[in-house]
Formats: sequence, structure tokens, C-alpha cells
Amino acid sequence: MFSLSVPVRGGAAAGVPAPPEDPGPEPSVALDGGTFLMGAEDADGFAADGEGPVREVRLSPFRIGTLAVTNARFAAFVAATGHVTEAERFGWSFVFAAFLPGALRRVSPRPDATPWWCGVSGATWRAPEGPGSGLAERWDHPVVHVGWADAAAYCRWAGGRLPTEAEWEYAARGGLAGRRYPWGDELTPDGEHRCNIWQGRFPTTNTAEDGYRGTAPAHAFPPNGHGLHNVAGNVWEWCADRWGTDHSARPASDPKGPRRGTSRVMRGGSYLCHHSYCNRYRVAARTSNTPDSSAGNLGFRCAWDA
Repeated sequence: MFSLSVPVRGGAAAGVPAPPEDPGPEPSVALDGGTFLMGAEDADGFAADGEGPVREVRLSPFRIGTLAVTNARFAAFVAATGHVTEAERFGWSFVFAAFLPGALRRVSPRPDATPWWCGVSGATWRAPEGPGSGLAERWDHPVVHVGWADAAAYCRWAGGRLPTEAEWEYAARGGLAGRRYPWGDELTPDGEHRCNIWQGRFPTTNTAEDGYRGTAPAHAFPPNGHGLHNVAGNVWEWCADRWGTDHSARPASDPKGPRRGTSRVMRGGSYLCHHSYCNRYRVAARTSNTPDSSAGNLGFRCAWDA
């Protein structure tokens, strides 16, 4: 995780916030697998991210969550297991600066390369904007401020695992071959917003034309052809794979990424993505982070073997 001089608060906050009702089982869809074309060589993409080459991938059948894991479901997991997240143990996590009151923003360190992020003491999944914030009205939003190990632990508790990057992309494409987005090639077909991303001038002005400045409910916006919601925008999603950018063009079966590496793959983009600097809400776009990293725009969804 990025190193900042932030006061550390040991351990988890007292008590587990109780959602208004039992969230029930994790919603999922069974996919038959098969062969698809993974990756892209998009002129507006990021070749250095290893988006290409386009290659044929065959997948075995699997199940995947139709939603990112919500605050309500993560609260049930913590109540059942006593799990303490990476952010809770470190005592801080990254929060978008504009979401913070001035006093907190002024005392929270910022990375030089991305000064719109603040390292906020006390920011966790329970308090997404740090002290004084909470989950009211956000139980059905994706859980955030979770590291890779936190996401993997939840998936094991739910009887599953994190999706491989190939499974994630196959599911996110929704049965469409070679399209830029889960619904086609136009970002806003007929002027309709299909995902939660930044509108306006990043990072100073967000017009929120899509209806959201921060996270949206996990079920917001129409699902893709496989029934998955918000695989573009809203929150980045951890995948099982280690990060690598050297992909063979040869066909592959059930690829699981490099055997070694210090970072893990993230997919889907977030509410902070904007075409001016990070149009990684495209279905083939990808990025990475160290597994102990957490932020207010990073979550996950589960997968299961068929």
C-alpha cells in the first residue's frame, strides 16, 4: 500500500453496523463458459496496460455475482467472522478529496502523483469518508475500502472465490464480441447513461449527469446480456490474477495470470473515471494495485466453480 504519514488507529471500530434487514444470499448467474476473444487493441486504450493482443480464450463453466458485494452483505460477513480489514488494521485509507470537509482535507496527506486522493485516518468500509461518515442510505452500495485479501476472505466465506481476470471479462462482455462497453460501442446510446463515471472536468467539476457523485447502488443501471450490473464504472473490482502485461496471442484455456507478481488485477473502472485521463471503464481495460491497497472506489464481486 502507498506509504503515508497518517496517524494509525489500531484494530476495528467497536461493533458491526447492522443493516436494516438480512441481505440474503449472494445473487449470481451460471455461465456456460466457452470461447471468446479477450482483450482489445483500441486506439483510445492503454497499450502499456497489456490490453492486447486480442486472443482466443476458452473458459470452463462458472458462476459469478450479478452485483458487486454490498455493504449489507459485507456487514453480515464481518458479524459472522469478526474479520478486520486491511484498512482497519492500517488505520487509514484513500478518500476522494472533494468528499471531505475542509478541516479533514487539510490534515490528510496526498500522493504527489494523484493529489485528488487523501489518506484519511479512520476511513474504512464502515466509515467511507472517515470519522463522522457511515453507511446510512448505502447498504445496497458496493462495499469499498477493502484490500485484495479482504475480498478473497469474503468470497471464501460465501463458498466461492474471486473471479479470474478472464472470467471477469467474459462475464462483463455479456455475450457481445469485440465491443467497447458491456452494452455496445457507444458510451451513451440515445443520450442514456449506462454507467456511473465522472462527467464534467476532472477532478474539479462533476456534473453528476448520470445521477451519482460517488458510489451508486450495486443494482443501478440496466444489466448486461449476462445479467451483471455495473461492470463499467461505479467501483473497481479485484480479480484473482496477479498483474502482468505480456500476453501471448496463442489460444489459452482457463488462464489464471502470472505465477509471480507483487500486484493484483483490478477491472471495470469507477465513478472517478473520465475520458480525459482514465477511460478504463471500457470492458477490455485493466489496471492493478498492490493487494493491501484500499480506497473509496475499490470493491469486488464473487465467482464460484460450476
